[in-house]
Amino acid sequence: MVQVYKFGGSSLKNADGVRNLRKIVADVDQSLVLVLSALGKTTNALEEVVQASFEAANTWRRKLDAVLEFHEAMASDLLSEPDVFLDTILRPSFDTLARKLEDPPSGSFDFLYDQVVSMGEIWSTLLVHHYLVATGLAFRFIDIRRYLLTDNNYREGIVDWDQSDFLIRKGFTCTGEKKIITQGFIAGTANGHTTTLGREGSDYTAAILASILEARQVTIWKDVPGVMNADPADYPRPEKLQEISYREAIELAFFGAKVIHPKTLKPLHKKRIPLWVKSYKDPSGEGTLIHETEEPPKLIPVFVHKRNQVLISILPRDLSFVIDEGLGRIFSRIDNHKVKVNLIHNSAVSISLCVDRFDGRVNRLIDELSLNFKVRYNSDVELITIRRYTDESIQEMIAGKTVLIEQKTRSTANYVIKQFI
Repeated sequence: MVQVYKFGGSSLKNADGVRNLRKIVADVDQSLVLVLSALGKTTNALEEVVQASFEAANTWRRKLDAVLEFHEAMASDLLSEPDVFLDTILRPSFDTLARKLEDPPSGSFDFLYDQVVSMGEIWSTLLVHHYLVATGLAFRFIDIRRYLLTDNNYREGIVDWDQSDFLIRKGFTCTGEKKIITQGFIAGTANGHTTTLGREGSDYTAAILASILEARQVTIWKDVPGVMNADPADYPRPEKLQEISYREAIELAFFGAKVIHPKTLKPLHKKRIPLWVKSYKDPSGEGTLIHETEEPPKLIPVFVHKRNQVLISILPRDLSFVIDEGLGRIFSRIDNHKVKVNLIHNSAVSISLCVDRFDGRVNRLIDELSLNFKVRYNSDVELITIRRYTDESIQEMIAGKTVLIEQKTRSTANYVIKQFI
């Protein structure tokens, strides 16, 4: 049976990271689908290119040249004869993109975003594939945009499961080469345009491929030993979770845990495919197993911070019950503007939403809601979630902080607090 490995940008930030990837995949003696993100911070850099191009700022070319220089340096470090790869594959691809950006943008910002930012994954897989083959590993390169199809909901493409199932089963058969390399995060439409699956969506790609190919397991390679009970950046001594259920992982991902993309678990749960989260720094480490299991009776508290949030409070102008009078209108507008809601809190005459701050979408939503409602908002708030909370863990989290909203269920405590920068 096939295995699926996914490597993110942090594992590919330099040539040594790519060499380490080779050591890991070289030990796999079964059929393997290797899913890669863009190299290092390429996605962030290409987002700046898109923004500059859409605003008709001349800085886009300088920013794109910096991305090319980074990839050229990586190729020169990895390949014994880099000029062939650079002159015949990489530089022509950059030139093609640059010519497109010279023309005035056609279509929406989200459309342009997907056509440009997606190239990070293409360049990453082209370079790593070239390196793996040059060092004696037989991998077949596949452009996933021909096989994983979505609608034209750019930046959040919705997968066409029927078409994708047919195409992936046909195109990803491991005959001849037992190993395949392809891209995460990106997909295609039926008319040949590129879409993306949402920021950090490479995990989701790995899960889709695993589900369709009925893989034995998926391994996501990270810079942490597994799923931790807190982000090491926030806590000096986080603890690793040995195993958790799909349901627990979904809860953590929804509230902002960075280890797993929120959409990843559903395709795996449907086929009961286990997911391992392991460290590329210590490939022999145990990692964390996510699978169908009963939760242990006592789990340690898990802390999740979701920063860069906006708290929006919506009130009727005439003190009528917002639940009765305006809820449908409010949520239809949220859907229209593609704003992600992470927490909902309501009273008799108001509803408050904690949402992701996402480009200008939140501002446009607030402007539209203000036509019919009183709208107040706080920018730069933080959503803190404690799973399996205790009184002590709550006090540890909120002591000295300004709490704007508090919600509790049997197993989860949520706090919206002012974020001090």
